[in-house]
Amino acid sequence: MLLGDDGTPLGTERKDRVHGAATPLHLAFSCYGFDAEGRLLATRRADAKRAFPGVWTNTCCGHPGPGEFMEAAVARRMETELGIRVIGLVCALPTFRYRAESNGVVENEICPVFLGWVAGEPAPDAEEVGDVEWIDWPAYVARAEREDSDLSPWSRMQVAQLQQWGLVERFLNG
Repeated sequence: MLLGDDGTPLGTERKDRVHGAATPLHLAFSCYGFDAEGRLLATRRADAKRAFPGVWTNTCCGHPGPGEFMEAAVARRMETELGIRVIGLVCALPTFRYRAESNGVVENEICPVFLGWVAGEPAPDAEEVGDVEWIDWPAYVARAEREDSDLSPWSRMQVAQLQQWGLVERFLNG
């Protein structure tokens, strides 16, 4: 969904037609999936991805389809990218917005951030995900805060906001 600067829906366009050097503002989402032990499932983007190839990031990102509820889009992408179900979704950062560039591709998104519980071991789609790792939240935060962090720029920004409000700790301690 394409968006005006104030977040007003302007219409739709295929993902492959809008992600480029002048990407218009559009709607996306990020999800941080945790197991029963409170560990985050971090993912490394596939090397063949156009934007941010091979970069470590949060569990899953994506875009809702036209008319698709955001929670349904998150569940769909978790299943197709990682082969896992997500339950108990909470929208922790409903108005998160960012812009970042990689290899001539600009990400320009209003990107609500979700937290959820996942069960089982992931079975990643190799076209989307290059690797996965389970990591304790404090270790992920430390990794995001390092000046030489290997995490995606959006994940680093999201972690800062999640930490500012203690949102992950509240979610995990439910």
